[in-house]
Amino acid sequence: MAAIVKDLAQVNAELQQQKERVESVDFKMVTFSLAGKDYGVDIMNVKEIAKADKFTFVPNAASFVRGVYNLRGDIIPIIDLRTFFHLPQDKKLDGQENMLILHINDQVYGTIVDKIDKVVGINHEQIQPPHPIFGDINIKFISGVVEKQGDLYIILDVVRIFTIHEEDKGKRGGVTDSGDFFVPPPPPPQPDQAQEQRAAADTAVGFIKESLAALKRFTVSQVNDSWLHRRFAEWSIGRSGEDLQLKGASDADEFLNNFGSPCTGVFWDDNYAAAVKAALPDLSSNNVQVWNIGCGKGYETFSFACILKSRYPDGHIKIWANDSDIMAISQAPNMVFDLEEVPEYCRAFMAKGKTGYSFNQVIKDSIVFEYHDILNENPLPELDIILARDILSFLSVQDQMKIIAGFSERLKSRAVVLLGRNEELSGDGWRAIANDPVSAYLYNA
Repeated sequence: MAAIVKDLAQVNAELQQQKERVESVDFKMVTFSLAGKDYGVDIMNVKEIAKADKFTFVPNAASFVRGVYNLRGDIIPIIDLRTFFHLPQDKKLDGQENMLILHINDQVYGTIVDKIDKVVGINHEQIQPPHPIFGDINIKFISGVVEKQGDLYIILDVVRIFTIHEEDKGKRGGVTDSGDFFVPPPPPPQPDQAQEQRAAADTAVGFIKESLAALKRFTVSQVNDSWLHRRFAEWSIGRSGEDLQLKGASDADEFLNNFGSPCTGVFWDDNYAAAVKAALPDLSSNNVQVWNIGCGKGYETFSFACILKSRYPDGHIKIWANDSDIMAISQAPNMVFDLEEVPEYCRAFMAKGKTGYSFNQVIKDSIVFEYHDILNENPLPELDIILARDILSFLSVQDQMKIIAGFSERLKSRAVVLLGRNEELSGDGWRAIANDPVSAYLYNA
C-alpha cells in the first residue's frame, strides 16, 4: 500500500510539473495562414506586419520573388511564400497583400501570406517534431508543430529558408547543389538620380503623413493629397534629411498652418462671403435644405444663413447645424453682439435688443442647432447644400469614404458640397465649380 501511495504521489507531481510547463510561456509566435492551414513564426524574427500592393519587379529573379519594396527608405526583397511552397493563392479583392516583415541574420525580408492572425504564446516543450503529414511543404523547412486551444500550428524555420549556404553565394535563388532552397536578397534596381530624388521625397512625405496622423489626427487621402504635395514642395525648400521630418506638435502646426479655410471660428469676412455666394448654383426649388457639419459656436452658420438669404431671397431656408461640442452648440442660438463685430453683409439681418444685437427671427427660425456626431446616422431630408469645411481631413480614410458616400445618398441632383479650401472630391458624380478660396463641388446623381 505504501508503494502504491508513493507511486500516486509521483504521478501527481509529474502531472503538476507538466501542467506548470504548459501554463508557462517561453516561446511566442506570430501566426498566419497559407492555403487554409495555420502556421507560426518565432516572434523574435518578426520585425512588423504590413500591407502593400505595389512591388518593383526584379529581372532574372526566382519565380517566388515578387520584387522589392520601399519600406520607409529601406529596399527589401519580397518573397511570396505561397509560390515558394507551391501552394494555391488566396486572391485579394483589393489587391493588398498581407506581409510579415522578417529580420534574418541582419537582412530584412518581406513575406507574403494569405492572412495574419495573432500572437500565440506557448511553452517550448509543447512543440513536437515535424512530420510530413502536418503540412504541404518540405519538412526541412518545419521546425516543429504545436497544438494550442484546439488549433494545430506548423512552425516554420525561417532562418533555414532565408539562409544562403556559403558554397551557393552568387547563385540565383532556387535549388542548390545540395538540394536545398535558398533566397538571396535580389539586388535593388539601379535608379537614376531623378528616381533617387523622387524615392527620397516619397519617403519624407510618408514620414510626414504618419506624423500628421499621430500628432494632429490629420489623415492624408484623396481629399487632401494634392495640397499635401504642394505643401511639401514649399516645406522642403532649404531643408534636407531630418529637417524634413515633423519632430513634434509645433512642427505639425507649422506644416498645417495654411491648410485651414479662411475665417475659421469667426464671422466670415466680406471677401470670403462674396466668394461663397458666387459659388452657389441656381436651385430648382424655393425650399433650400442645408446641412452644416461642424458648425462650432455658430459664427459660420449665421454667416452662411445671411449669404443664403441674400442669394435666394425668395427661398424657404432650413439649416441643420451640427457639432459634437455640446457646450458650443447649446450657446450658439442665443449669442449677442456689438454691431461693429458683425460684417457688413450680415447687418441687414440683425435686430437690436436690451443687451446688444442678435440675428432677427427670420434668420434664427432658419437654423436648427443640434448636437450630433458626424459618424452616427442623422435622419435628414434630401439636401440642396452641404457645408463641411475642414472636417473630412481629420477623420480616418474609412470614415472619410463613409461620409462622402453618405453625401451622395442625401443630396438632390445638382446639389452642392462646400469643403475646406484645400479639400477636394473626386470620382463619378462630382464636378468642381470653385476651388479658391472656396472648394465647391456640384453633385450630379
